Amino acid sequence: MGKIRHGKRDVDSYIIRGTNKVVKAGDCVLMRPSEKNSAPYVARVEKIEADTLNNVIVQVRWYYRPEETVGGRRQFHGAKELFLSDHYDVQSADTIEGKCTIHSFSNYTRLENVMPEDYYSRFIYKPATGAFAAHTVLVYCKCEMPYNPDDLMIQCDECKNWYHPDCVDLTVQQAKQLDCFICSEHRTDEHVKKPLSAILENGKEEPKRQKR
Repeated sequence: MGKIRHGKRDVDSYIIRGTNKVVKAGDCVLMRPSEKNSAPYVARVEKIEADTLNNVIVQVRWYYRPEETVGGRRQFHGAKELFLSDHYDVQSADTIEGKCTIHSFSNYTRLENVMPEDYYSRFIYKPATGAFAAHTVLVYCKCEMPYNPDDLMIQCDECKNWYHPDCVDLTVQQAKQLDCFICSEHRTDEHVKKPLSAILENGKEEPKRQKR
């Protein structure tokens, strides 16, 4: 039996209406939006409670999409990126439509197949001030932007830094056709004069790697 507190009792789980999916504290869920044809809200369930009439409510911590923040969506924000916020709320469990998985950024980039219910989070957002909590995120390329896993990047075989094709005057198609890539800061006359095949055969460079 759940713990009774102020006319409510804690419950261990909730079955999403019309499904056999079980939600427990710590799970991430998709919740019905207030406007039709809008993307579902995303939240992490902190606690599940039921009142004396067996109405189930959930205490949640909201995730925000980039376009829902003060700064809006930026170039380095991925399509499946969410920000964990410090915004807590109480909602009816009936508004839960499904479950989802919020991965760490590193785990998300290792997924072989990204499913519709897969998201990732690497920032904490404070909606009351529009600010982001202190964090450390690596930046790449000349533009010094965080990595967007939806965009192609190429790695310099000399310095091992990653670059966006358009930041090094390449199209995406040209970048895909490269055998190797040397950034302008590390390109020498020797690299320019030698064919790519000769560079590779001499073991001076490894084949170009692409980051997606």
